[in-house]
Amino acid sequence: MTAAPDGRITPVVLSGGAGTRLWPVSRRAYPKQLLALTGDRSLFQETLRRVDDPAAFAPPLVVCGEEHRFLIAEQARALGIAPRAILLEPAARNTAPAAACAALTLAETLAQSDPQALMLVLPSDHVIADMAAFRAAIARGRAAAAGGALVAFAVKARSAETGYGWIQEGPARPDGARAIARFVEKPDRARAEAMLAAGDHHWNAGIFLCTAAAYLAELQKRQPDVVAACRAALAKARRDLDFVRLDGEAFKASPAISIDYAVMEHAADRALVPVDMGWSDVGSWTALWEIAARDGAGNAVIGSVVAADARDCYLRAESRLLAVAGVADLVVVETADAVLVTTRDRAQDVKPLVDALRAAKRPEADEHPRVWRPWGYYQEIDAGTRFKVKHMMVQPGQRLSLQLHHKRAEHWVVVQGTAKVTRGEETFVLQENEGVFIPLGAKHRLENPGAAPLHLIEVQSGLYLGEDDIVRLQDDYNRS
Repeated sequence: MTAAPDGRITPVVLSGGAGTRLWPVSRRAYPKQLLALTGDRSLFQETLRRVDDPAAFAPPLVVCGEEHRFLIAEQARALGIAPRAILLEPAARNTAPAAACAALTLAETLAQSDPQALMLVLPSDHVIADMAAFRAAIARGRAAAAGGALVAFAVKARSAETGYGWIQEGPARPDGARAIARFVEKPDRARAEAMLAAGDHHWNAGIFLCTAAAYLAELQKRQPDVVAACRAALAKARRDLDFVRLDGEAFKASPAISIDYAVMEHAADRALVPVDMGWSDVGSWTALWEIAARDGAGNAVIGSVVAADARDCYLRAESRLLAVAGVADLVVVETADAVLVTTRDRAQDVKPLVDALRAAKRPEADEHPRVWRPWGYYQEIDAGTRFKVKHMMVQPGQRLSLQLHHKRAEHWVVVQGTAKVTRGEETFVLQENEGVFIPLGAKHRLENPGAAPLHLIEVQSGLYLGEDDIVRLQDDYNRS
């Protein structure tokens, strides 16, 4: 996060996680930070709102994976927030390289106006219930960060968690922060219980405040290969619509390493701000159960659920009725194409389950039935030999690429809204209950000229119906 010349901090929002421990709702193609798991907004949107204060914060700089770029941009736009930049990572390399690219961007753009710019590095997939406590903690860490320290924020521990990193606080510093005695990575149960009892150990929230210059200097000292790779990736980056595409070959040369391992565990000048702000990393279904509103029997109930004689369960229905009876301490999560059932104390074992699904090449491991595109989404309704049926939604003012297919024909029927169709050399408008046939090999395009979403049914027929049978002749979103 940067401090602009007026002293504001620039948030650096990292959105690279896959969130596999919240499968089947969170998947690689639509991970947990983009989901509304705790309210009406996604975790990413809640992170942006946390720093949406023009008096204290400059526009955010977002770092995300290429696959999610349009979803990220759309969710920011829905809040009326225009990021300073959206940097696209061509591969996952953990948090230290992502923060380095952000720091280099800020150091370059603010070199003349404010070389001591502050940046606040924020994960995009956490929950923070107490906004006032969060803002107060940032204010407490500001003096230490402005003085050159790398400041970590740690959360008051409520239990002997073995899935979190911990930080032991040291004595008070003159700048109002605390010294850091040591970092402890994911302890065993006995050690976690001892640290909880000691009272001077806290959960590592993964939030950091520092100047871009201080972070880069420490990273250069400890991990010069990361800095070199990120400099090269930015030097060869290219602008693509609203995004900055980091060079793939250069960025992939960086070691994959976290900010903790790369700099925080070794930095000469580091500081800690403990804070009790209602924090959760939402790292499992049990974590969601802990922060959710629960009924008198201890059940967290989301969606269309009927529970009889159930207690202390997390019950979530995404697409149909979920009914449970005579159960306790369970996690039951239903989606359109998968159902997860586990005990709350084994909820951390979801990740190995997803690994097993990937090993079996099951598409449910990574893909949702609803597939999002920059123009809207499609969802498969039915499929069989030589046919596939989809529901498509096109956002107002958006259009698909001008394209053709070598191996399939398509029938479109408008069920809601207005469609503008290009077929060969002709262009025409379809209203509700009207349809069109797109022959195999015909150049075509679908767009929504209206002010409301366009919904239509697409029926594909042919020898091959894969998504790779698309030849894009022109595309608004620069896709190949």
